[in-house]
This record gives sequence, C-alpha cells and structure tokens, in this order.
Amino acid sequence: MVLTKEYRICMPLTVEEYQIGQLYMIARHSHEQTDSGEGVEVVENVACEDPEYGQGQYTEKRIHLSSRLPYWIQSFIPKVFYVTEKAWNYYPFTITEYTCSFIPKFSISIKTKYENNNGSTDNCLNLDTDALNERTVEFVDIAYDEVNPKHYKEEEDVRYFQSRKTGRGPLVEGWRETVIPIMCSYKIVQVSFEVWGLQTRAEDLIQRSIREILLLGHRQAFAWIDEWYGMTLEDVRMYEEQMQRETNTKVAGNGRSDVATTKGTARRSPNEAVDAGSSSTPAAHTPTTPSTPCTPKSKSWFSWS
Repeated sequence: MVLTKEYRICMPLTVEEYQIGQLYMIARHSHEQTDSGEGVEVVENVACEDPEYGQGQYTEKRIHLSSRLPYWIQSFIPKVFYVTEKAWNYYPFTITEYTCSFIPKFSISIKTKYENNNGSTDNCLNLDTDALNERTVEFVDIAYDEVNPKHYKEEEDVRYFQSRKTGRGPLVEGWRETVIPIMCSYKIVQVSFEVWGLQTRAEDLIQRSIREILLLGHRQAFAWIDEWYGMTLEDVRMYEEQMQRETNTKVAGNGRSDVATTKGTARRSPNEAVDAGSSSTPAAHTPTTPSTPCTPKSKSWFSWS
C-alpha cells in the first residue's frame, strides 16, 4: 500500500503573493543548502500544455544528495546516486514526481493546489472515494510546529517576526482563524519504497523528512517577505538565474562532468516554478501531464517498467 498524506500549510499571504515568495524561497534555500558536488542539475526545462490545466512549465532535474541520507540507507547506496525530479507546474496547481537512480521501486508523488482560505476545503484536490479513504490529513503550522534545532534561526521564528513592509506578524496562537490575508497549500504526498525489510521504515522517514522541509521552507518564505515583497515575476526570475549560476558552480565543485550547464536562459512561462539550479534545455519530446495522479490503487504515478 502506498503511504498517502495530505499536508495543509497556511500562510499569511495571498495565492498571488505566494507565487513570488515561493520562487524566491526555493532559489535562496537551495543555494544555501548546496555543497560542493551535491545539489541540483537541470536536465530539461520547457513549456508544456495540458487540456485541463492550460499553459505551464515542465522541468526535469537530478538532485545529488547521497551524503545527506541516514547511515542505514547510505550503507547500500552507491556514491554515484541521485534523485530525479519531474515537475509539471500549472500554477496554482502542480504535479511533482521523484524517483531514484539506484532503487527502481522508490517513488514520491506530490499533487498540490493553492487556495485563498485557511485550509478549510475538505477535498481541494478532487480525490476519489478510495483516495479519500487512504489519505491522512496533517496541518503544518509554520509558527507553532517544532523545528529541528539544527535549522532553528531566531530571525526566522514567525512567532516573533513582523514584516516592515507589510506589517504582518507576529503570528500568535490561533492565527489561522484571525489573520487576513491567508492562503493554503494543499499537498497530497504519496510515498512508495518497495524494498523488503525497509519499506515501512523508509516510507515513514521520507514522509517525516518531507514534512520537515515543508515546515522550514514555508517559515522562511514568510520570514524573508521583506526581501521579496514587491518583486514582479520578472524580478524573481532574474534572482533565480543568479542563484542558478552560483548553485551550478557549487554542484560542479567535485569535477563531475554530468552537471548541466547553460549558455543562456530562455523566457519562461509566468506559471513556471523553478528551483535554484534551473537552466533552459531544448526538449527532445513534448512533456505530458501524468494521466492518473494520486490514485492509491497503482504503485505510483510514474512507472519504472
């Protein structure tokens, strides 16, 4: 059975503001977390179109991070290891898939939608009855959920932070019921790790890691609001490109020849959400949206067979 959770993360922003804040946060956070030889390599970054969702952007990336895994996973994973990320972004709706270069039966599938509310929509992602029965709903509170001490920074503690530009914050107890504006990121996350003896432990670890990343990233997006608020999409794209160049330099630090390079960056769709390290690469095919996302009956959205 695929382990399925729905995370709901509220923010004191509008959906329109969140698009800028998210892009800024991802670019900056990815740059800060990248070490020499480990980081994000972009394989493909092209426009795509879906009959239901319209114009969007497709990206495919390789995330090199083997040394950051728990020791019990590192013990059987080779050093030449990466996770492949495939993403279809039709903001305010996205689909993201993660698979592993070494473990064919590993996959993470994430389906996301953003709405201007406090997480009150019961079935935002239009799941069928079986999927609703499989899911577990968890609210992620960016102010009062505990952050791993190694990631805690006083200036990013939104219980005390107040924005100079907007006057928003600090976030007091019960803030999700009183703060205006407010929006929610609804994320259905499915994890499958079909390795005998490790499945339950690994799937639980992965879900906990995803939750921690969501908590930290969304805290930072709000705590950094004075740095990105007022940016246009064009402004934040320029910032992404700057972070991309610096991050790619870090990733290439160990001399790997497979790290993607770019001679220039093509103009992107306004709906595109690009992580730090992105570059523009001509497409060898026309990417299509996964046809049956979030269906727990199947092994995963993406088939390795």
